[in-house]
Amino acid sequence: MNNVQWLDEVKFNEQGLIPAIAQHHLTGRILMVAWMNRESLALTAEKQQAVYFSRSRQKLWHKGEESGHFQTVYETRLDCDGDVIVLQVEQHGGIACHTGRESCFYRKLTPQGWEIVDPQLKDPTAIYGASAKDAHEHTAPQEQIDVLAHLGQLMQQRKQADADSSYVATLYKKGLNKILEKVGEESVETIIAAKDYAVQPTQEHLNDLIYETADLWFHTIVMLGHFDLDPKLVLDELARRQGLSGLVEKANRTQG
Repeated sequence: MNNVQWLDEVKFNEQGLIPAIAQHHLTGRILMVAWMNRESLALTAEKQQAVYFSRSRQKLWHKGEESGHFQTVYETRLDCDGDVIVLQVEQHGGIACHTGRESCFYRKLTPQGWEIVDPQLKDPTAIYGASAKDAHEHTAPQEQIDVLAHLGQLMQQRKQADADSSYVATLYKKGLNKILEKVGEESVETIIAAKDYAVQPTQEHLNDLIYETADLWFHTIVMLGHFDLDPKLVLDELARRQGLSGLVEKANRTQG
C-alpha cells in the first residue's frame, strides 16, 4: 500500500501512538491490546502480520519475533473517531499472551476478586528462554498462588457438580480409589518423562516433563479436594521448611 493518505486519517496521540486491539478472526475473542505508531501500522498493512510499537523498549515489535507466535492479519479496522485500531488476526501457536495463555485477558472479576480462569498453555520459559525474566516477572509468584487458590475452589465446585459435566466431577463420582489410581499413573508418567529428558535433554522432552509434572500436581490437588483440604496447606508446609536442611527436616519428622 504505497498510498499514505489512509495513514493521514489515523489520529495518533501526542506520543504518535494509537491503541490496537487484536481479535481472533474466527471466534471474536480479544487476544491482546498493544500500541502502534505510524511506521508499525504501515508495516502491518504491508506485511499482513501484526507489528506493534513497544513503549517500554521504544522500538518496533514484530509480534512473534521472539516466541514464533506471529499474527496473520486478515482485516484492519479504524473506529469512528479514528483513534483505535482493531485487527482481525490468526494467532499462530494459539498463544498471544507472554504468560503462555491464549489471551492476555485471562482474569475474571468474581465476588472473591480477580480470578485466573484460563489455563497456561505453555511455560513462558519454554517460549522465551531466559528472556522470559522481563519486566513482567514480578507478577509470576502471585499468579502461581492465584492458580492454586483457583484450583482449590474449583475442586469444591466440581464435587457438587453432575458427573457428566466435567472430568474432575467424574473422578469425584468414582471415589477415592479412582483418584489415587490417577495419582499413581501420573507419577509413573512423570518418572518416565524425567528419565527421557535425562537421556536426551531436548525441548520436546522438557515440554513432556513439564506437562506430566503438571498432570501429577493437578491430580494431587484433586486428591486433597476429596478430603476438603486447601492446596495452600501444602504451600504453608513448604514455607515452614524453608531454612531447614533435609536431614534436620527428616529428624524433626522422626521425633514427631
